[in-house]
Amino acid sequence: MSIQPGSHQLGPENATLRVETSRRGAAAKAGHDLVIDVTSWEATVEVGDRSDQLTLWLRAEPGSLKVLEGTGGVRPLGEDDKEEIQRTMAEQVLSAEPIEFRSTDVEASKGRERLRISGELRMNGATGPLEFELDVDADGKVTGRATVRQSDWGIEPYSGLFGALKVKDEVRVLADATLPVA
Repeated sequence: MSIQPGSHQLGPENATLRVETSRRGAAAKAGHDLVIDVTSWEATVEVGDRSDQLTLWLRAEPGSLKVLEGTGGVRPLGEDDKEEIQRTMAEQVLSAEPIEFRSTDVEASKGRERLRISGELRMNGATGPLEFELDVDADGKVTGRATVRQSDWGIEPYSGLFGALKVKDEVRVLADATLPVA
């Protein structure tokens, strides 16, 4: 990995953090798969000289989730729909408590081009293990994807139309950033 050793700060001004949801149920065609932007978050990546010298800390504000787009559905997702989804997430799905992740272990492979990050995720008043991979290219571009099962953190996946339309329990969290190279 060619990331410059030191402490690197990330947030919405220099990186993206997004959540993707998908739907299921008998009325799934009526709903939308969502791309949700996290607009208020910060992360610190501490990089040492060796592959085992990397730590990651992230904190996100659950009230900052903003629906960017919705695909599928019987009609396009309008601005009013997006606002209603955001209101529902804030009032019924997530607590106001910040979401935090802190790494506990990093395993490098492929010459530090792929990092397996293990750590603890605290969300909605619950704490549990989370593991995901980050890909790092020669230019310092870092991309990663984690799958989070909402029910593991006490979140009841949203359902509508009397339970015929449901958000899948598993949501994907995607991160994209560029860190300075050595």
